[in-house]
Amino acid sequence: MARTNRDIVQHAWRTFSEHDTGKIAAVFTDDAEWLAPDGNATAVALGVPSHMIGSESIARFLANDFPRLFARDVTVTFTGFYAAGDRVIVEETMSATLANGNAYVNDYCFVFELRDELIHRVREYMDTARGHRLVFGEAP
Repeated sequence: MARTNRDIVQHAWRTFSEHDTGKIAAVFTDDAEWLAPDGNATAVALGVPSHMIGSESIARFLANDFPRLFARDVTVTFTGFYAAGDRVIVEETMSATLANGNAYVNDYCFVFELRDELIHRVREYMDTARGHRLVFGEAP
């Protein structure tokens, strides 16, 4: 039975949580892109770009950088999974304990674009003002 695009993205989410760069890179095209809002709190706090290019760069972020800020108790509650053509839209709420011990809870929407059963592009949207308040205690 062929995997649907929704299945591919759901598998990718499970893979992200393993923090294994090789496994994570394997779900992306070599030239994949991950675009998040400029100046978002995660990118600022970690000193990483908000626009990552290449499967290796994305995998390093998810496996190594992400856990430096979102240190423990990371929980993702999916509130919507929608697939049409080569796009899968994911709505979720992520909660975690930050490295500084503070609680983090924010809503996200991701648009995954697939090519040849791999993720080619991710566009990430979140409440950036809330993210800044939770991470830094202030709005941007």
